This record gives sequence, structure tokens and C-alpha cells, in this order.
Amino acid sequence: MGWREWVRLDPLGVPAIKAKVDTGARTSSLHAFKLKTFDVDGAPHVRFLVHPVQRKSQPSIECECPVYEFRKVRSSSGHEALRPVVLTDVWVAGQVFEIELTLANRDQMGFRMLLGREALRRRFLVDSGRSYVGGRP
Repeated sequence: MGWREWVRLDPLGVPAIKAKVDTGARTSSLHAFKLKTFDVDGAPHVRFLVHPVQRKSQPSIECECPVYEFRKVRSSSGHEALRPVVLTDVWVAGQVFEIELTLANRDQMGFRMLLGREALRRRFLVDSGRSYVGGRP
């Protein structure tokens, strides 16, 4: 795969989003805002909005899913924060598999999603000189 790829997150209702392939990041991360956690039968869930298009505030996609866990994550700037982690299937480069996805406001970042090394492990080799090897939506 290339250093950036188109992915789908069908369980979250996100039909296409550009992801930066980041082998330096352990966990994948999705731009999410207006996060609201709540319980369903004693289990934590999260509701949030996603802007899947870079540098655009429309469309907004509302997502809701169970929280797998809350995890301390250190950002690239060194700031540590407690983030919700969700499990979801991802479609990328002709493959479908489950990943852990942290939810964070990535509005100021170039990409609305990072695909971390745990998602890539034993599945892909990354060619940093190529983009969209898996095709475009």
C-alpha cells in the first residue's frame, strides 16, 4: 500500500475517507467531534460526528458504537489524553479486517484518519513513494 489510501468504515457509515498510513503510530485514529458517551445496558457507548472530507465541514456523518476501552494515547506533539477506543471493520486495498480505532479531534491535521502499524501488521508492506495503491472510490 502507499503512504495514503482510501478506506471505508461501513459499520460506522463512512463510505470513503482518505487515511494517512502512519507506521509510527501504534493505533489507528479517526477524526471525531461532539463525542458523547452513554451507557446501554451497563456497557459504554459513544456517539460522535465525523467530517470525512479533508478541509471541509460537510458532510457530517453521525456514528454510534460500543466503546471497547478508554486508553491513554500520546499525540505526536507529546500531549497525553484519555481517548475512547472502538472496534470496527475497515475496507482498504481489497481487504476487510477489524481494527482498533481511537477517536480524537483531528480537525487541524492534514488527514482525518491515521492507519497505524497494528492495523498493517502481517497484512501490508508500505511503499512510501506511492499513493492510493488500493484504488480510489
